[in-house]
Amino acid sequence: MLEGLRQFIADVVSPHDTPAFDDNGYQLAATALLIHVISLDGEPSAVEKRKLHGLIEARFGLDAGSADRLISQAMLAEGEAVDLYHFTSVIMREVDDTGRLRIVEMMWELVYADGKVTEFEDNVVWRASELLGISARDRIDQKHLVAARRADEALDSRPVRSAGAARDMKKV
Repeated sequence: MLEGLRQFIADVVSPHDTPAFDDNGYQLAATALLIHVISLDGEPSAVEKRKLHGLIEARFGLDAGSADRLISQAMLAEGEAVDLYHFTSVIMREVDDTGRLRIVEMMWELVYADGKVTEFEDNVVWRASELLGISARDRIDQKHLVAARRADEALDSRPVRSAGAARDMKKV
C-alpha cells in the first residue's frame, strides 16, 4: 500500500542521509499523521504526494531536501505506529492550539487533494482532531474552509468563455 510512496521517497533521498528530525519532534509526528491520512484510501496519488510535499515545505519552512528527509522518516514512523495517539501526544506536548488547528487544516487539505472525501478519511480527521483537543465545531469549520477554498480554486481554473460563446450556449 505504501510501497509506491516509499519508493518515491527512496528515489529522492540518498540512503546515506543521516536522520535530521527528532523522533519526538512535532514535525515528524505531524508529517506521519498526514501520511496516515493520504494512505487510508490505498496508494497515495501523485496529486496527494505533491500536496503533502508542498504543505511540509510551506508550513514547516523547509527546503525540498529537508522535506524529503522528513517525509521519509515519517513514513517509517507511520508504518511502525499502532495508533494515532503516538503522534498526537507529541503534537499536544509541543504545539499550541493555533498550531494544532493548522495541522487539522493540513489534514483536510490532503483529504480534499484528490477531489473526494471518503468516510475513512473523514473519520481519521475526526479522531485525530479529538486527540489534538480540537473541538468538533473547529474541525467542521476547517473542513468547510478547505472545501470552499478548493471550490474557488476549481472555479478559477476553468476556461474563460467569451460573451459571444455564452450567448451561443443559450441558443442551444
